[in-house]
Amino acid sequence: MVGRLEEAFATQQAFLSDVGHELRTPITIVRGHLELLGDDPSERRETVALVIDELDRMSRMVNDLLVLARAGRPDFLRPELVDVATMMADVYAKATALGERDWRLGEVDPVSVWADRQRLTQALMQLVQNAAQYTTDGDVIALSARAAGGQLQLAVRDTGAGIEASDRGRIFERFARGQAGRLRADGAGLGLAIVAAIAAAHRGRVTVESEPGEGSTFTLHLPIGAAVPTVAMPVAEVTS
Repeated sequence: MVGRLEEAFATQQAFLSDVGHELRTPITIVRGHLELLGDDPSERRETVALVIDELDRMSRMVNDLLVLARAGRPDFLRPELVDVATMMADVYAKATALGERDWRLGEVDPVSVWADRQRLTQALMQLVQNAAQYTTDGDVIALSARAAGGQLQLAVRDTGAGIEASDRGRIFERFARGQAGRLRADGAGLGLAIVAAIAAAHRGRVTVESEPGEGSTFTLHLPIGAAVPTVAMPVAEVTS
């Protein structure tokens, strides 16, 4: 018990340190530009736009941190009987607005699951946003939902940049970014941590299979005991 408490305390301290580091940068940018703000109208417009962008970024970060802070609370999930095919069709419709990709809705097994539909949608949308960010026009992004091997597997597959082997073990950590993410992402590195938290709250897990240059497949695994057949049709492990 003492060991677990020490580990929890160390994790909390590291988390607070990371939060302070991530928030310090936009605060410094906002303060620096406001201190140098002149009277030129064009310059003022540019500065206001930059400040608003940084404030929006801080707002997104705070909202993500609140989600992670609530993840361990009993009221984090609001479960209901969710028709998986309907949920996947809704996610697919939303995803296609994220970019010119070869969007596909693959195999979707006709099951319902006792889960929080909004949280699962949030996790899947985070995965498709990541996929859109690390792909280009014409790349495939495919969604699927299969009941197999004692699990309901909700997957997002892409043919994008892929993930280096050295990064796969840490991308679900808070504020973590892979090499490609450091070059291309503008977020705080909290998205996949939220996905992992949502999966864990459903007594599941999230996994990734990826090869650099060949794309990635992220899969939410939910216990099949939470799924039941439906008549109507239509959650961190790492593997190389």
